[in-house]
Amino acid sequence: MSHISDAKVPQAELRTLAEFRYQLRRFLSFSEIATEQRGIATQQYQLIQVIAAVPEGQRASISYLAERMVLRHNSTVELVDRAERAGLVRREPDENDLRRSLVRLTPQGERTLQDLALEHLNDLAPRCDHLIRALQELQRASKNGGATAE
Repeated sequence: MSHISDAKVPQAELRTLAEFRYQLRRFLSFSEIATEQRGIATQQYQLIQVIAAVPEGQRASISYLAERMVLRHNSTVELVDRAERAGLVRREPDENDLRRSLVRLTPQGERTLQDLALEHLNDLAPRCDHLIRALQELQRASKNGGATAE
């Protein structure tokens, strides 16, 4: 990240960044509470989302999951272990490479995902306009150079 010592971010853009962060934090806070009420960790919900959203032709290997979760390989293995103990996922051998396993949702994981996804979409709906407006303002600011020189 570059340091621009004689540039200043305009107050309006600082407010927009703050609003965007606020809306994201409110959504993330909701997500943490909703997942905990279901008895699973937030990362387990994120994991089952990633597994359910694997693109056609891609497989939910530990490496793929680690990349999508922005976690280290060993942290992803531990997360999958916990999700497996919770009954959300199961490992299956990869028929193409027996050295690795693939991770799939269980029926319980699918039900949990569907229930939580619906709750999340309902919570996100009233925030969408605020988030979109903030993103559009930030996009305009970045196209205009963002910070101004003093």
